[in-house]
Amino acid sequence: MLDLSFYKGKKVLVTGHTGFKGVWLSTMLIHAGAEVVGYSLKAPTDPSLFEICNLGRYMNSIIGDVRDYYRLREVFQEICPEIVFHLAAQPIVKEGYHNPRYTYDVNVMGTVNLLECVRKTESVKSVINVTTDKVYQNNEWEWGYRENEILKGYDPYSNSKSCSELITYSYKKSFFDESKRNVAISTVRAGNVIGGGDFAINRIIPDCIRYAMKREDIVVRNPDSVRPYQHVLEPLYAYLMIAGMQYGNTEYSGEYNVGPDETDCCSTRRLVELFIEHWDKGIQWISQEMQDLHEAKYLKLDCSRLKTIFGWKPKWNIEKAIEKTVEWTKCWISESNINACMDLQINEYISKR
Repeated sequence: MLDLSFYKGKKVLVTGHTGFKGVWLSTMLIHAGAEVVGYSLKAPTDPSLFEICNLGRYMNSIIGDVRDYYRLREVFQEICPEIVFHLAAQPIVKEGYHNPRYTYDVNVMGTVNLLECVRKTESVKSVINVTTDKVYQNNEWEWGYRENEILKGYDPYSNSKSCSELITYSYKKSFFDESKRNVAISTVRAGNVIGGGDFAINRIIPDCIRYAMKREDIVVRNPDSVRPYQHVLEPLYAYLMIAGMQYGNTEYSGEYNVGPDETDCCSTRRLVELFIEHWDKGIQWISQEMQDLHEAKYLKLDCSRLKTIFGWKPKWNIEKAIEKTVEWTKCWISESNINACMDLQINEYISKR
């Protein structure tokens, strides 16, 4: 395990810092004392967590596109980062079906551009490429996928992330092994994240919140689909831990799953019922099967490797994750101090590590 004070004074670059996970990660790094620079397009949602938190006050926020190699290269040259977290992506499955070319452009060429910048920047010692649990060929197994399973995502989003994994593997073998240049690079495949400040469309908890705020029945696609739902702080801590540990020892670099325990891999039906329990028991939900687009029924992760190597384990179960998401959302609705709410949640989570 890693004490996050490791990051004090470290120069850290976060791509995708204006997105949901990027804001939470940047906030954790700022609290740890890192010198944080973000590179991303403008916040992808309205409202946006980045703007609600006014995060630009606390970090160097650069608006840019990972598809723009030359601008990204300039940023690397200017800031000389030691640690890089690559989160910039088109992250929505349904959007991947509607706009596949853009999805591949961002998720594939964005990874190439990022790694090419790393290759040409001597200061970089540790890199985390954030992918997804959907990179695996889904065989509709009821048990968790391991890191050595076949990478063959079905839909354009999932497949583009499989490609991102393969690109990372190629760059590691071609340019970054110990005989060439000692840079530690890991890919981390996270399960479905939930948490305060996610305003994305076509994601179950943000959709639940929108329906609940309008006092309408919650429409649920494929309620019997099983996913590895987890609070956003779970994978973010894992990213920070892996990046810090491999910074001083490249033997820690590799591929890692990060997700909940088996007991917390639950159906969408159960997730929505938990949301209603914490939000308002008077709300109802209705089922709407998604017939037009493919969606896997079962998806779980085997996180034994992360647990064995680092002694990591999830801290907040699914009910706690929903509780903290509702807590954040009601704080936002009541126009209370969102930054203080996030600080409290981060401190509570870290204190349990």
